[in-house]
Amino acid sequence: MIQERGLDMLQRRLWILLLPLAAPGCVSNTPQAPDAVTYQSDVIGVEEAHLSADFWVKRLPSPDAVVMDRAAIDDWNAQSFAADATMADLASYPAHLDGIAVRTMIESLSRRPASERYYEDGRPLIDADFARYEQALNTGALDGTVRTAFGLVVARANMRTFPTRDRVFNAVPAGDLDRFQEHALFPGEGVVVLHQSAAGDWLFVQSYNYAGWVAAEGIALTDRQTMLDYLSAPDFVVVTGSKITTAYNPHVAAVSELQLDMGVRLPRVHPAEAGNNVHGQNPFASYIVRLPVRADDGSLRLELALLPRNRGVSVGYLPYTRENVIRQAFEFLGERYGWGHSYNARDCTGFVSEVYKTFGLLMPRNSGDQGKSDIGGNQRFDADAADTQKTAALRALDPGSLVYLPGHVMMHIGNIDGEPYIIHDVYGLGYETEDGSYYRGVLAGVSVTPLLPLRLSAETSYVDRIYNIKTIQANGANQ
Repeated sequence: MIQERGLDMLQRRLWILLLPLAAPGCVSNTPQAPDAVTYQSDVIGVEEAHLSADFWVKRLPSPDAVVMDRAAIDDWNAQSFAADATMADLASYPAHLDGIAVRTMIESLSRRPASERYYEDGRPLIDADFARYEQALNTGALDGTVRTAFGLVVARANMRTFPTRDRVFNAVPAGDLDRFQEHALFPGEGVVVLHQSAAGDWLFVQSYNYAGWVAAEGIALTDRQTMLDYLSAPDFVVVTGSKITTAYNPHVAAVSELQLDMGVRLPRVHPAEAGNNVHGQNPFASYIVRLPVRADDGSLRLELALLPRNRGVSVGYLPYTRENVIRQAFEFLGERYGWGHSYNARDCTGFVSEVYKTFGLLMPRNSGDQGKSDIGGNQRFDADAADTQKTAALRALDPGSLVYLPGHVMMHIGNIDGEPYIIHDVYGLGYETEDGSYYRGVLAGVSVTPLLPLRLSAETSYVDRIYNIKTIQANGANQ
């Protein structure tokens, strides 16, 4: 094993010497007009051409071939809900739960961390701060049976560790990782409401793949069947752009220029039903959709809204093809990294999950749960696996396959001269430079990079830590 690792490191160093951008600040030597701005980057192995989806699509042998049809995708989802404890089928969610069970759910999420935490101004959190958050949990009201309620998300809503908007960090000065941020929910998503905070302004909810605290203003309450009818409407549109907005609406502010993120699914309304005037605008150049709105009493109201046809919208799910996977991933290129979907963005798992939602594929929220899942085709590696074994597997991958290391997931997009490239939503950048020193920088966004030279530290490479490679395919057998 040591000899294999040594050989692989030598190969890696030789490859680095051949890279066009092997050191910080290198400039592409592609001919430029005298006044043109030349492309410059400290990202190893990446040229400007690599930042176009077309570059990778043209390298696909069968870009339009359907990888999984609708029936296979439905089967994938059914297997995920049946086999993965982190996935929740809202249609069959119990109408009543034992209060102790709900309390256990809340306390498993909303617990004091073992290490120090700090506010943005550098003040450390003390016992009194945590006592205030714990009092807001209102878990004392969970002694009996909990009757579940249901709702639809009305606007993008952060899902939090505690029922608070306070931002909390593990270091001073504060970085980009708010440790109270868990996830985000999007307009039109369904939730089960399990509990409310002491003040009633936060709800503890279960979505299809995560549970946490959401501000009550982001949820419109309804009955289970109304929620399910909305979620399963046979005529629907799916958002395929990274972020789009509804048309401006001077009459209903709740659905005016509302942000809709990739993967959002909304019921479509036929023009014959809506007529030729929707809130004062002719809908002929738009898709007409129904959006959930929260009434003053917290209940659900459905309103018509318009999605202009020139924005990223598909009628029904996109076909699951390799080309579509790459093009959807590149919709996010350059978006700021957002831990737990903070910064109105997303993290590594949200990135790949929302790409695959445009095909109707649903995945667990966290990368660890995705990586451990047996759904799809999995190539697992134990701690003693040689880097050469992993590298061989990476070079044989189909684009769109997912590569997992602890705390991170990446999407393979193709090879250049046998070297695998990925697109991923990532914060740090590290690699060994031509002189053998360790370079540490920052990406903090959705980025295209080669995989083999990336390092977590001077001592540890990405390849060292890879534990699973997952192909998103039907009936995938473990390898």
